[in-house]
Amino acid sequence: MRSSRRLIVVTGTATEIGKTWVAARLLRELRAEGFSVAARKPAQSFDPDDALTDAHHLANATGEEPTDVCPRHRWFPVPMAPPMAADALGRPPFTIAELAAEITWPVPAPDIAMVECAGGVRSPHASDGDAISLIEELQPDLVLLVADAGLGTINAVRLSLEAIDHGSHVATPIVVLNRYDPSIELHRRNREWLESHLPVEVLSSVPAVMNRLRPA
Repeated sequence: MRSSRRLIVVTGTATEIGKTWVAARLLRELRAEGFSVAARKPAQSFDPDDALTDAHHLANATGEEPTDVCPRHRWFPVPMAPPMAADALGRPPFTIAELAAEITWPVPAPDIAMVECAGGVRSPHASDGDAISLIEELQPDLVLLVADAGLGTINAVRLSLEAIDHGSHVATPIVVLNRYDPSIELHRRNREWLESHLPVEVLSSVPAVMNRLRPA
């Protein structure tokens, strides 16, 4: 399971927050700079009418196959949390330990290995746990918490950070404000509030995150 030089988990304050977009863009740019990268999505649920899944987007960024990113038996074509989707499809339940055990990495180990969670930090990932449970199982080097930059950001980030702090033993995540526009006053004030009131690093651009992800 743990076979990489640096393991990063990407989670979010909610679903549809842009986790896959952020992860894929970071992976694509790291790869363009010559770093070896790989991505994994332990389980994914989706609308069957979607042309591309998260696994497709991540695979396009890393040069892997979608079924390398997410095992084919963990694709659930029902837009619900993965364990709920599995139940709706009549498939057997699965555990966090099983999801973690199914994660394999290329040989030789990539410079950066990235695991993208499903939904928000408290979204169910298996019959016995959520994104925080998966983070605890994987023990990554870094967690990126993707949040929207607009209304509701402060509440969502605070609740997510509190949940992670109480539910795992990893370092405080880095908050990534997606869709951040410095010309919008609300976005600027949200970032300033988070930085001044919370002991957390807040980044608002892909270049800034890239600087944190580049291996030393």
